[in-house]
Amino acid sequence: MAVPAPLPAQRQRVNALDVTSGDLTLLVIADDPAGTFTVPELIDAAGGRVRIRTARNLTEAERLLTDDVHCVLVDLDLPAEARRGDEPLSALRHVLRVAPRHAVLVLATSGDAELAAEAVRAGAQDRLFREELDGPLLSRAIRYAVERKRADSVQVKLAESRLRAQENARLERGLLPTPLLQGSDLRFAARYRPGRSRALLGGDFYDTVRTPDGTVHAMIGDVCGHGPDEAALGVELRIAWRALTFAGLCGDELLSTLQQVLEHERESEEIFATLCTVDIAPDGRRAGLCLAGHPAPLLARPAQGARLLPYEDGGPALGLLPRARWPRRQVELGGVWSLMMYTDGLIEGRSAGPGSPRLGQDGMVEMINRQLSRGLVGEDLLEAAVAEVRHLNDGELTDDVAVLLLDRAAR
Repeated sequence: MAVPAPLPAQRQRVNALDVTSGDLTLLVIADDPAGTFTVPELIDAAGGRVRIRTARNLTEAERLLTDDVHCVLVDLDLPAEARRGDEPLSALRHVLRVAPRHAVLVLATSGDAELAAEAVRAGAQDRLFREELDGPLLSRAIRYAVERKRADSVQVKLAESRLRAQENARLERGLLPTPLLQGSDLRFAARYRPGRSRALLGGDFYDTVRTPDGTVHAMIGDVCGHGPDEAALGVELRIAWRALTFAGLCGDELLSTLQQVLEHERESEEIFATLCTVDIAPDGRRAGLCLAGHPAPLLARPAQGARLLPYEDGGPALGLLPRARWPRRQVELGGVWSLMMYTDGLIEGRSAGPGSPRLGQDGMVEMINRQLSRGLVGEDLLEAAVAEVRHLNDGELTDDVAVLLLDRAAR
């Protein structure tokens, strides 16, 4: 039977279930000798128009399937030649392939209820029975189907977003270093907080390895900026540092080579990186220190508190001067000590909330000494230090923060 246009009284009545407003376009694919879909448009209960296009086969349907079509109605009674296959749902499956973003309804007789249910399981948003079809039912089903398709699309996008986030998290965790200290009596601890929201990796980077001669090498650095490009460059520099260290490079030769890596890999000549490296002798009592525009490490000894290591002889940050040099300074550590290396995110937070002076290196030394006086060491010391910096800043830190701690206990 032909679909009747709604009466004027129906146009004035708003159905609360019509969740989609505005005009819609329906493409009907039906071999329709009875003229079921003869009206060019419907006016639904909410006053919106549903324009109707008709196609007798899939070839016509593909030509009429333009971007302004919101919903497709597939008649399951299409003849075999019109549905491109003997299988009853072949026309529907074809439409689902060529119109993945469109809502799809199926039309069947009540005697084909099982086939109609199978069509919904195959991907259609809903099914209509020919014997029950009228204008209000059709217009309401179209709007329901369009809204359901939109909701399904949102769910798919959310699921894809969650998967991407999980994959990114696994990737970033894999890029964080695993210290190689087998055979060393030094204890290692680290804390890392990227400044980027919901990120696991920032422009700060660190690493610690023990070479076959027993020397323990530690490094911490900071690429200027906080985005994913800076994080990627930090990973490249860390991996290059590890490879060069195992190859036997140290001091100025190592930093000169890392500068070449930075110059080749950076996005622009304005990108630079600060770096601090230490190489601790096999006996653990002395170390070589190189600074490339980076804050000096903190050394704590029993009954002496924490102090900054000398930093007057440091060189420039990597990437600033093409033929720079980085002198290696010898440092006496002693028998029992703790060495803390950090990035400037730890010292550039505020000392007493917004508007107050920066914490700075002197404020950090005082803070660490307070933590040491409480008997904190290792992981507990770093956890307390980062928590206190955030508390003093009166809010989350905007810069990346990386802190590395090496301890040598009494023998």
